[in-house]
Amino acid sequence: MFICKHCAGHFEGEAVRDANGDEFCCNGCKNVYAYLKSQGFGEFYSKLKKGEQNLVKPSSKHFDKQSAGSMFSKLLRRDENSPFICELEVLISGIHCPACIWLNEKALSNLEGVLELNISATTSKARVLFDERKTALEEILNLIIAIGYDPKPFNAIKGAKNSLSREYYARLIVALACSMNIMWVAIALYSGYFEGLSLGAKKILHFAEFVLASPPVFYTASVFYRSALSALKLRQISMDVNVSLGILSVYFYSVYAMLSGWEQVYFDSACMLVTFIFAGKFLQTKATQKAAQELENISSLFVEQVMSVKNNSRIPSISEFKPCDVSEVKSGDFVLLRSGERAMIDGVVLSGEASVDNSSINGESVPVGISKDDALLSGALCAEGSVIYKATSSFQGSFLNKLSKLLSNASFARAQIEELANKISSHFGWAILALCVASFVFWSVVNISAWSGANAFGIAISVLVIACPCALSLATPIATLVAMGTATKRSIVFKDAKVLETLAKCDIIAFDKTGTLSKANLKVLKGQRFLPFDDGALLALASASTHPISKAVASYILEKTCTLSPFSQDALENIQNIAGKGITATYKGVKIAGGSAAFIKSLGASLSDDTQDSSSEYYFMYDGKLVARFFLDDELREGAKASIKELKKMGLKVLMLSGDKQIVASKVASELEIDESHGELNPEQKALLIKELQKSANVVMVGDGINDILALKSANVGIAMGSGASVSVGVSDVVLLRDELGDLVFALRQAKKTFKVIKENLFISLVYNALSIPLAMAGFIIPLFAAISMSFSSLLVVLNSLRLKGQP
Repeated sequence: MFICKHCAGHFEGEAVRDANGDEFCCNGCKNVYAYLKSQGFGEFYSKLKKGEQNLVKPSSKHFDKQSAGSMFSKLLRRDENSPFICELEVLISGIHCPACIWLNEKALSNLEGVLELNISATTSKARVLFDERKTALEEILNLIIAIGYDPKPFNAIKGAKNSLSREYYARLIVALACSMNIMWVAIALYSGYFEGLSLGAKKILHFAEFVLASPPVFYTASVFYRSALSALKLRQISMDVNVSLGILSVYFYSVYAMLSGWEQVYFDSACMLVTFIFAGKFLQTKATQKAAQELENISSLFVEQVMSVKNNSRIPSISEFKPCDVSEVKSGDFVLLRSGERAMIDGVVLSGEASVDNSSINGESVPVGISKDDALLSGALCAEGSVIYKATSSFQGSFLNKLSKLLSNASFARAQIEELANKISSHFGWAILALCVASFVFWSVVNISAWSGANAFGIAISVLVIACPCALSLATPIATLVAMGTATKRSIVFKDAKVLETLAKCDIIAFDKTGTLSKANLKVLKGQRFLPFDDGALLALASASTHPISKAVASYILEKTCTLSPFSQDALENIQNIAGKGITATYKGVKIAGGSAAFIKSLGASLSDDTQDSSSEYYFMYDGKLVARFFLDDELREGAKASIKELKKMGLKVLMLSGDKQIVASKVASELEIDESHGELNPEQKALLIKELQKSANVVMVGDGINDILALKSANVGIAMGSGASVSVGVSDVVLLRDELGDLVFALRQAKKTFKVIKENLFISLVYNALSIPLAMAGFIIPLFAAISMSFSSLLVVLNSLRLKGQP
């Protein structure tokens, strides 16, 4: 018999040897071992230490360019600005301990083209950002195989979760069945102490308890042993180490007592320890999975194929559309959306009419009608009718995919308070082990008549079990998971758990005006013409911009101008859209421009300050001359004033930042009872003001689109809301999918309440340990009650966290 140098398995027969004489079970293990040593990863084996390592056997799989592309290309996301930068999400099968994560991170990070790498310990999901010009997809996959693991498409994790649930159910049923039966035996034994029971009968009953306790101890509790073994290999004392020592100590002490013919055995305590502790772990796992599932539900909306036609000069007929992989659709292609189908690509409707259901994205249950020129967001379900629309993005750049990515990455980042709790928990194990030994020594040596009934061994076990820091480790993650899951149901998406903590600590909230506090449903009140000009030029220019003011001017021209000269969007050339300022272009050889007063002045126009009108203005230049001015007004959102009032009650200072004239900004601020407003700000000035405010406070910025991206990125927390979320979802920390300011108030309250619940959970766990450990050391708590109270403290933390499901 020999032991494989890599996987540490025991094998009969002839070994495969390398040049140094080391023995391996196969060439795969030999090659993996040689690779790790040659790359300087020999530390992996020292991390695992000695013992049964249960490493994944090297796979015989090998990916070439074609096989890697066919299996994983759908999981690749490409950066729209840098198409060579790819992001891959892959499930690494075989990860079971921190040493495995360490090895994969070390190996993959060594590849030249890998730019960023994260591996989740809970899901075994790896997120790899790489430059495909330097590292090919198949190189990454083959490297994972080379170090002894198996890369799989991430969708396979759903099956793993179901398998885990079935396994936990089976373990719990075994523990419950054995516990119920062993209690009947224990009752018989305890009754025998008072009524008299023969020694032979006691031995039979002891053996019956031994038989009933063994399945829970060796099957149900094996999940604790595996985790404990991994921790010990890394020289750590985790909560599972304490649990495992407690269970096994009670069990083997009872075996020794039974074989020695002693009257006192604790098989029932060992069985109940396993049952209560595992039941608590089972409930915690179910609650965590349910909360995590609520964050992942968005991925269930994805479909693999759509009906599409490549970009051409005319709108295709329905018969021309063919099934196409969603990842192959590019911006400019035509897509057919029929009744019962879900849009996977963002676009603009070209023909047809339909009723679409956006409830899965923004929670709105009432279907919305769409027709020609209406925007269509990915994720919308066509309830009735059909439309042909032109894609304005690829699937990778679609709103639905960005939202899915935001939710998917939420599990990688941790709140600072969670990192602190984990740090405390990591040192807690050694202290408890020391207290356990001290208790055993003390009660073994000291003989106090008042404590004659106290058993040193039982007291030590009670200390070991009752002090497991399960509640401390659960305090933060379960609360953040429940909070983010609850928010997702209200169409509020948090980027990660860190955002909840940061948002709870913010002091100032700054709003953009148009589209955030107002409906962005601008209407032209009146227009002034200073010189004659081609109306078609103005209409073409205004139609080329997505800004609400430009859209309102275009609608006004179409409605008011009876004799409009023919125009075409193609007549515009050299289009330059300056965010937050205006737009310039060339129309039939003539330079034209439209935008704010400051923008027109910067182009050399002379403006007369003949009005103090508190409305927004749009100026139009034709061939270097100012030829028209338009006055616009907007309607405030319903509930805006009430929401501002609630934010003030929460102790937040409220500001408004606007690109409009100061007189317009002041009017809106006065109407909403906002104390401070800043007008005539371009995007760069908004960002600079945010940075200035951050010198003395944490700042939240709420905006709705391209104009606010710089400010959103500059703030401590950037919140994108409503229709603008599709534009700024990639740079925002929180996304409000509905056009309701009430959701903003909910998000802030949820963040503050979550932070409060986390502190309550930490208080519960620390007070529990402060009270229970001394009682256990004093001999007041037997091992059975220790297990019950330990599970109860964890469940109390879970139940306290579940309060976040209600209204804040």
